[in-house]
Amino acid sequence: MLLPRLIPCLDVDSGRVVKGIRFQGLRDAGDPVERAAAYAAQGADELVLLDVSATPEGRGHALATVRAVRRVLPLPLAVGGGVRSAADAERLLEAGADKVAVNTAAVVRPALIDELAATFGRQCTVLALDAARRPGGGWETVVRSGRERTALDAVAWAAEAAGRGAGEILLTSWDRDGTGEGYDLELIAAVRGAVAVPIIASGGAAGPAHMAAALAAGADAVLAASILHDGHTTVGELKRELAGRGVEVRS
Repeated sequence: MLLPRLIPCLDVDSGRVVKGIRFQGLRDAGDPVERAAAYAAQGADELVLLDVSATPEGRGHALATVRAVRRVLPLPLAVGGGVRSAADAERLLEAGADKVAVNTAAVVRPALIDELAATFGRQCTVLALDAARRPGGGWETVVRSGRERTALDAVAWAAEAAGRGAGEILLTSWDRDGTGEGYDLELIAAVRGAVAVPIIASGGAAGPAHMAAALAAGADAVLAASILHDGHTTVGELKRELAGRGVEVRS
């Protein structure tokens, strides 16, 4: 079995790393190239780079940022934001991405996942699934960088996307994003029961206890942003603390 991964996430807007709570109130969190280099040096296993304004602004991903990050990053790089076609994905891969994440465009046109998987392989095709709890139970899919809720059941959508060729699910809890309250463990477990592909848990991590809980709930990797950007800890410290809790991680 592959060991769990610890993955820093860079949400980028206008060439700067940003972070907020539930995708709102974004604040500046640094330079993406500097952040990428620092997290690689700290022992990150991969990096996720999301252009959070590309879809709302109706444009493609800022390729210059991808190229600049790639130059300093000796790790796998997943990139998302503004991907509407195989041609968009190809440009990101040529700029240095190893995987391409799709969200809104795949909800609008699910066949996009089939096309990406057929053209570039399942290993390059990631579904970025943002999920918000419904008052009556369950979760609905959120699109356009958290701005729009849909009637699409998040767990069913994860299963459909995996069936269409998504090789990984980047699963973000809209409710927990940026709160430090921990990952939505029920959401992770529900999606784990619906798909066989790897799940990256995202949204709410404040420390190693939250990460260990997410992995126990069925995640294969854990994403972190605020706690790293704000200097509360480092990737290396998180890995050491996870190991101390009996969670075997990559060194």
